[in-house]
Amino acid sequence: MAGFLRPEDRKFRYDDAVTIGVPDTSARHLVAALEDARRGSLTLFGDLSAEEQLGERAHHLEPPIWEVGHVAWFQELWLLRHLRGERPLLPRGDGIYDSFHVSYKRRWDHDFPSRDATLEYAEEVLRQSVSRLGVRSTTLDERNLYWLAAVHEDMHAENLMAVRHTRGLAFPGGGGARSPAIVDVDPGYEPHDVEVAGGTFELGARRGARYAFDNEMWAHPVEVEPFRISSTPVTNSEFAEFVDAGGYTTRKYWDKRGWEWRRREGAKHPLFWVRQDDAWHERCFDDHARLEPWHPACCVNWHEARAFCRYAGRRLPTEAEWEMAATWDPADGSKRRYPWGREKPSPSRANVDWSFGGGGTIDVRALAGGDSAIGCRQMIGNVWEWTESRFEPYPGFVPGAYAEYSQPYFGKKPVLRGAAWSTRGRLAYATYRNFFIRHRRNIFAGFRTCAV
Repeated sequence: MAGFLRPEDRKFRYDDAVTIGVPDTSARHLVAALEDARRGSLTLFGDLSAEEQLGERAHHLEPPIWEVGHVAWFQELWLLRHLRGERPLLPRGDGIYDSFHVSYKRRWDHDFPSRDATLEYAEEVLRQSVSRLGVRSTTLDERNLYWLAAVHEDMHAENLMAVRHTRGLAFPGGGGARSPAIVDVDPGYEPHDVEVAGGTFELGARRGARYAFDNEMWAHPVEVEPFRISSTPVTNSEFAEFVDAGGYTTRKYWDKRGWEWRRREGAKHPLFWVRQDDAWHERCFDDHARLEPWHPACCVNWHEARAFCRYAGRRLPTEAEWEMAATWDPADGSKRRYPWGREKPSPSRANVDWSFGGGGTIDVRALAGGDSAIGCRQMIGNVWEWTESRFEPYPGFVPGAYAEYSQPYFGKKPVLRGAAWSTRGRLAYATYRNFFIRHRRNIFAGFRTCAV
């Protein structure tokens, strides 16, 4: 893995190839984003006990107290130490929170600051960061870094949500993840394949986009063959048929690496499914309930998704196919930022930002207002969606200021698209590229399929 270059050790500059404006460049908007991101982190961390804030050492998890300290450290690194030239507020912070120098396997071994000291540190970093915005005008480069600090914290908040879920802790903030969701479900709606004519499509973020990460830059033409894609993600009911048909023990449905993973893990069904009273139940945080048949299959990994596809005679979409189905408007040949148009996500269009009943997945037949122009539903929100594509740079890739965000992972992980119910709305747009290791199955990920 590439070493972490500190801002003071690199020539910092957004050149014309990688500079774009944040959604709203006003100081008030940037302060609001930073404060909102911090509220999310504290909601997820604030009610944890002393034992829960560290938790047992486990693969694909982080200690919650590390997560909170890390986002504060990242904000300090870029907004105070780089932009202001300040000395570190926490002298030993680099040795604890620098994720590119400190292996995740060692993150339980640190002598962490106390809970109160961690929260005081995070509060002081935020106070100094926002106070600077009201003092003088900022450059575009600086505003981009303020926005990066906010969305970086959003990403870690989503990971902290997954940690709580995996640990079987209570849903944060009370109310429970299974509070009734008031959504408009069309009971007569039947998932179906949508035909996409294909052709030349511009994959990636267009110049002038509200915000984009370096791996989305820039839109470039790709040729897409005609294809048919499901209008909804695969449901729990559909995935249960695969499980009950012996899908996890039938070798022909799995490629070599997938089968090796399944045998090594002893996987027989999705991670949080439980067989009870001759029916499938699902553990959601600290609650067990009967599996919702019309909710999307969630917390399945890339191997599980591909095995289902072989069983069903289907395949995963490429990310170009996924993005075309989400953004292309055949009426005028235009490309949308969101499946429904230009407006930011709202509860009538997308299940993001813990929108419904505090959180959790919803019926795949809901939210017709969020349909794409060609008729695909819930391409933003509910669950992340695995694609067949490997995470690779786009032509002419130039790393952004945070060079370690994308570059170390090219060629190593599959791409996920869309967003989950746990994703903050600031990160829920159609060109955003998420990426996780293929055997990770405690993230809120599902998938939709294409006809072979």
